[in-house]
Amino acid sequence: MGGMRRTVLGILAACLLALATACSVSTKDPDYVPPAPLPPLEQLKQVPVTQPSELGSGEDLTAFVTEDRNIACAMTSARGDHLNLPYEANNYDDSANAKLATVPVVHCELAVYPAPQARDVTDNCNGTGLGYLGGTVLLRPDKVAYGACRSGVTEMEAEFAPKGSRTGPIAELPVLSEGQNIERNGLRCSTYNGGVACGNLSAGVAFFVNRAGYLLVSKGGTVTSGKMPAS
Repeated sequence: MGGMRRTVLGILAACLLALATACSVSTKDPDYVPPAPLPPLEQLKQVPVTQPSELGSGEDLTAFVTEDRNIACAMTSARGDHLNLPYEANNYDDSANAKLATVPVVHCELAVYPAPQARDVTDNCNGTGLGYLGGTVLLRPDKVAYGACRSGVTEMEAEFAPKGSRTGPIAELPVLSEGQNIERNGLRCSTYNGGVACGNLSAGVAFFVNRAGYLLVSKGGTVTSGKMPAS
């Protein structure tokens, strides 16, 4: 009788042990600090480059919008200051510009964006010193700039700012989802940390921008400007 009881208790103990080891309970570590997002150039160096089929590059440009519809970008070309953009009127195709060198660029617009830092203002707006606004970023193969002179809203603001129409050319762009990456004409873009990073790795020129801030990297990756709030 005693042997049977010990056998039953042994079986019960084994079952309880199996049940205990089959279950796990995770608790949040109050001291855990998530790693900081990678700097723009490091992000662009480390990510595998893919080109989603829905972003199939056209003959002249590739354009996309982020999942939250806050940033639209065109990986395109420039002739001087004239950009080939699918979402803003431009003079890129004017015959007078045909003699200008054509270079690859990335141009992005934001619906909600930070103001440019004083040291990143690169134009005096025809001598007035007024009208240099954030919300745009332009990457050329050898330099990058945040903001530009303008008197009105961008197409991105018109469509996806808080009171935007939600209709127009940007609303029709394909989405580059968070964590996806794309490369065109030596320039690479990646969506991460709620924003977009684009750069020319060989020249060490890049940017990262999201709703809260922006970073500009230049001079072979040795100079960083802009302002990005702590996570």
